[in-house]
Amino acid sequence: MKADLSVKILLLVIAVSLSVIALRPFVGPPPVAAGSGVVGEFYVEPGVSMLRAPDRTQQVLGKVVIDLRNGNIWGFPTLSQDPYPAPGATSGPPTSHGFLLGRFAFSDMDK
Repeated sequence: MKADLSVKILLLVIAVSLSVIALRPFVGPPPVAAGSGVVGEFYVEPGVSMLRAPDRTQQVLGKVVIDLRNGNIWGFPTLSQDPYPAPGATSGPPTSHGFLLGRFAFSDMDK
C-alpha cells in the first residue's frame, strides 16, 4: 500500500510539472526584440561615387558605406564605374580596402 501511494504522488508531481511547462508560453510569452539582430547595421549607397579622402591624398571612384552603429562613413575604391572592385594584375578576385571618409554624429539627433 505504501508503494502505491508513493507512485501516485510521483505521478502527480510529474503531471503538475508538465502542466507548468505546457502553460508557461501562454502565461508569460518570451519577449521579442525587433531590430536587435545583426541585419541592417550597414547602409551601402547605391551606385558609384567619387571618393575623396579627408586629407586629400586620394581621389578614386568607389562605393560609400555608412556604419549605422557609430556613423562612420567608409569609402571602398572600385577604380571604375562598376559597383565592385575592378580586377587587377592578379588572377584571384580583387579586394577593396576601405578608408574613412567622415562621420555622421547620430548622437546629436537626440538633443
